[in-house]
Amino acid sequence: MSLKSKLFTEGMRLTQHPAVAKVIQDERFMKLVVLAMSMPGRVSNFSVEQKERFAREMGLATADEVRDLQRTIASLEDTVRRLEREKR
Repeated sequence: MSLKSKLFTEGMRLTQHPAVAKVIQDERFMKLVVLAMSMPGRVSNFSVEQKERFAREMGLATADEVRDLQRTIASLEDTVRRLEREKR
């Protein structure tokens, strides 16, 4: 039996216990569970925002800004090559 199926089986067995069932039915507990499940996304968003804020405060370019600048430079280089060909 895999760990996932074992955990699932034990979790289902646990929900049959009257005390656990009572806790699961509590609205406050379920709100806490939903909040706990959303934490990884919240932490990720927070760290991305802090990273961007730090880069901005230090006058550094973020990876997204560098990527945008590289695209702009490539586009401008293509335009210059095209204009040089048309000029000849």
